[in-house]
Amino acid sequence: MEIKELAKKYKEYVINLRREFHQIPEPSLEEYKTSKKIQEELEKMGIKYKVVANTGIVAEIGKNYQGKKIALRADIDALQVKECTGVEYASKNTGMMHACGHDGHISILLGAAKILKEIENEINGVVKLYFQPAEEIAQGAKKMIEEEPLKGVVDGCFGIHLWSDIPSGKISVEEGPRMASADVLRIEIKGRGGHGSLPHQTIDSVVVGSSLVMNLQSIVSREISPVDSAVVTIGSFHSGTRFNVIANQATLEGTVRTFSKETGKKVEDAIKRFVKSTCEAYRASGEVFYSYGTTPVINDSTCSKIAEKSVEKLLGKEGLTKFEKITGAEDFCYFLEEVPGVLAFVGIRNEEKNANYPHHHEKFNMDEDALEYGMGLYAQYAIDFLNN
Repeated sequence: MEIKELAKKYKEYVINLRREFHQIPEPSLEEYKTSKKIQEELEKMGIKYKVVANTGIVAEIGKNYQGKKIALRADIDALQVKECTGVEYASKNTGMMHACGHDGHISILLGAAKILKEIENEINGVVKLYFQPAEEIAQGAKKMIEEEPLKGVVDGCFGIHLWSDIPSGKISVEEGPRMASADVLRIEIKGRGGHGSLPHQTIDSVVVGSSLVMNLQSIVSREISPVDSAVVTIGSFHSGTRFNVIANQATLEGTVRTFSKETGKKVEDAIKRFVKSTCEAYRASGEVFYSYGTTPVINDSTCSKIAEKSVEKLLGKEGLTKFEKITGAEDFCYFLEEVPGVLAFVGIRNEEKNANYPHHHEKFNMDEDALEYGMGLYAQYAIDFLNN
């Protein structure tokens, strides 16, 4: 039986499983019930596994240890979002929600495990399944790789992100940059406080911070090539205590998103220069704390071509779609730094089913028909990679 047919066979299993996981969303590094449920399902299938990174799981399918090895990854954590979908299988954990589709990721990888276990004797190599915690705080991938290395162990990796901006039945697997790096920025400004009626006796940190917010916007528009991409966002500005006191300090926090380390370094250097010169202009002082987050997600060219053929086997050529790279971030990047691979975007959008809200929205949902395609793609790519 073809993988396409096996995916149809296990469609209801995956949908029901996704709804179970949806009801028990858990925060990053605390996915205990989720992890236990995954282990129970693997045990039912007779698949050997081990727990790593506290709540993460690595399982293995295949008996041909002379062949290649492929790692399939799914993230398992949820978000601090109060669900407002109104579905009968809504979150039972108040204030927590699977608002990014990770419940679907877990379920389709377990569905793929069922498929691969059924055809285990035909697998030309070994498939390793990585159920990864803490993607939302960008810590889980590193923790798993530290305990269960990829480099020198597997030959490639593959991940799926169910995506609400792509129609159900369409899949994107383009090569090259797909998601951005996500660096964290904090700027500490020190001025001199005083009475709101006597500004000439002070150095107003609110004014300095406000100038910086505006000045930083020109980095992307005037220092980064228009054919490149970057984002500089100040998302938090804290200063002052009351209406008639001029603040002596301000703290600005934000994020920087780029698709290459070179562009990221340009932005970082420009921010430090802007902070220094702007603060000097106002007689204040400023300090930049710049933390590197996830690196860009870059799909390998050869692996993307394999993935295209896998999609065609499941959905035909019409199943492939082009989707522009996005400035969201994913710690699957750390898998891709170890071995070549692909992150696929599998469409889940369907307006008729109210599956048209963005990720991290309190009404986020998915067209569950797409779970069949995601499950099939995990399994089909694994087989195609090992046979390539």
